[in-house]
Amino acid sequence: MKIAVVSDTHGQTEFTREAVSILKDHPIEQVLHCGDIGAVEIVNLFEDWPTRFVFGNVDQNQDELKRAISDAGQTCDDRFGEVDWAGRKIAYLHGDDFKRLRSTVAAGCCDLVCHGHTHVPRWEKVGRTMVLNPGALFRAARHTVAIVDLDSLEAEHIAIN
Repeated sequence: MKIAVVSDTHGQTEFTREAVSILKDHPIEQVLHCGDIGAVEIVNLFEDWPTRFVFGNVDQNQDELKRAISDAGQTCDDRFGEVDWAGRKIAYLHGDDFKRLRSTVAAGCCDLVCHGHTHVPRWEKVGRTMVLNPGALFRAARHTVAIVDLDSLEAEHIAIN
């Protein structure tokens, strides 16, 4: 099973449309958005996949975003989410709460922890947990998203520009 992980769209529909167009060329089954969604217009761009969203520190319009996510038939997990897909336990959050991010990773109970916030791609093993930051689709030297193969637990960062 392959999933896409995106973060830090900050309401930038142009870059997000480009990312979605690239993701359509891959056999993606689910998408995780790790926060800083920024605008309701972003939500509908992920209509081709079941998508789970968490909020980031710039998501001041959370009620409006929750409504848009619900109306699109997608899932909003507020500030922290967990899923079990393909036999892998996955946690996802924005990452601005560094204490929660560190404790989630340090707990060692997840196969994969996904976060955003820093706008810097990351793929590293910490204990038994793989930690992924897909990068950002706004305010980054290079706009990136990530695709994770949950069977092999391998990830690829894909440059958008």
